[in-house]
Amino acid sequence: MVAFRFQETVIAPDFVAATALQHFPAAIFPTIHPIDWLTSHFAVGGWSPLQRLSGMLTAHMTQIAPHNGFTWHPHRALEIYTWVLEGELYHEDTTGGRGIIQAGELQRMFAGDYIEHQELNLSSEPARVIQIWFVADRQHQGLPPHYQQIGRGDLPVRQVGGAKVYSLIGDDSPIEQHMTGRLTAARVDDDGTTTLELPSSNEDLFLY
Repeated sequence: MVAFRFQETVIAPDFVAATALQHFPAAIFPTIHPIDWLTSHFAVGGWSPLQRLSGMLTAHMTQIAPHNGFTWHPHRALEIYTWVLEGELYHEDTTGGRGIIQAGELQRMFAGDYIEHQELNLSSEPARVIQIWFVADRQHQGLPPHYQQIGRGDLPVRQVGGAKVYSLIGDDSPIEQHMTGRLTAARVDDDGTTTLELPSSNEDLFLY
């Protein structure tokens, strides 16, 4: 069993003011191109001034070039959620979990006490994904790892104004979770608007 100490939020000095809501344009967050087949835009973690938001270690949008990807590598005690926006991504792990995640589908990989996996773009088109890493709640960190994939049609969705709002993680989602939080995604129509549900008194809201 590997235990992670639950740390406070880590933010660069003077980045966040003492106001209820702040807006930062996407351009101020770093886009990196560490190797020729990978481009990532970090909102949390990596090279972002938002180094950590409670249990969220990273939130980034990544584009993987055709016939490239991440070969076998390990994780522990993490909840990793991957939502494919464009293209497709092949996943395989040491629990026997494997599958091709198509655009609009959601993948959850619980690393538990130990897992190795690879994620590859085997197609001839770029794959664009949003990936979010959370530290699993302490009582779950030593459990066996497992993998879950949810089809686009199986995600709860509702129309809110000019947007389709998907419940990716939460009480009404079929995705299991070993962390505390909710994750919602919206596809907003061109020139459309929508509204946001305000967090409860014991929650924080992060919009990416």
